[in-house]
Amino acid sequence: MKTKDIIYYVILTLIVIGLCVIASFFGSVDISNMTDADKYILYHIRIPRTLMCMVAGSTLAVCGCAYQAVFKNPLSDPYILGVSSGASLGASLAIVFGLDFFIFGVTLISFLTALLTVFIIMKLSQVGNRMHTTTLLLAGISMNFLISAIISIIMFIDQEDMHKIYFWTMGSLSGIKYRDVAVTFCFSLVGIVFIRLYAKRLNVLLLGDMQANSLGVNVEKTKRTVLIVSTLMTAAVVSCTGVIGFVGLVVPHIVRLIVGGDNRRIIPFSVFGGMIFMLSADIIARNAAAPSELPIGSITSLVGAPFFIYLLYNAKKKLHF
Repeated sequence: MKTKDIIYYVILTLIVIGLCVIASFFGSVDISNMTDADKYILYHIRIPRTLMCMVAGSTLAVCGCAYQAVFKNPLSDPYILGVSSGASLGASLAIVFGLDFFIFGVTLISFLTALLTVFIIMKLSQVGNRMHTTTLLLAGISMNFLISAIISIIMFIDQEDMHKIYFWTMGSLSGIKYRDVAVTFCFSLVGIVFIRLYAKRLNVLLLGDMQANSLGVNVEKTKRTVLIVSTLMTAAVVSCTGVIGFVGLVVPHIVRLIVGGDNRRIIPFSVFGGMIFMLSADIIARNAAAPSELPIGSITSLVGAPFFIYLLYNAKKKLHF
């Protein structure tokens, strides 16, 4: 490991620790007296929420790296294959049918519908043993529109639960429990390690399918495996937190600008970048309109949408010249 990378890791670790302290001890309720009520807020509300920020941010950022490498498209993100819309549909159905009162009710249903949605999309794009990325993207976009229309109809029919569905689709970390963190962490840890092991092959994929095949990389198997693992990770996060957009788009780009284009470095640095981005967004979401709480997805979108427009503008300039 390079000395410069070690310095980066130390600085990023200190930033994450500082943000964790801020997220845990600062909010709309003052807990400086550490009464029994303050301890409950700290240990059962803020700390689980802070841990989920770290897990969700790092997971979505790493999945963004993987998707961008597989599709060879810097505008790809973990939700492009319909994971978010599938999970939102499952959550909407769970809320409408009253399953949100059961342990893992909404989480389990949204996780399963997210996986089912991606499975359908991957089957639609498969021709023989090959999976065409262009068809995959088009199928994902079409499925996103279809499911969004279904969710809109559900919200119109059941207006009593509309605010719950809407708040979930905007992303929320309220009500996060340690069990949610533990389950998501297991998926994320295994997935991040797995994708890091595939980092060299992801680098080769960027050279093109023919070149990758000539260098001994099984292109179709690599794409399918990375997409499946990334989808499982993303579904695990979204089923607990709702839809938190742009993390997987913004963080890999910023990391790439700092450390270069090698996925062997981008992936571990994105872990820290995702944590920092999510923790910062959550701190703003909890304090900007205190004592009310803004959906964290609205904060990440406020940052991510202008960044996305900037990327489109740059791509347009390159095409023009």
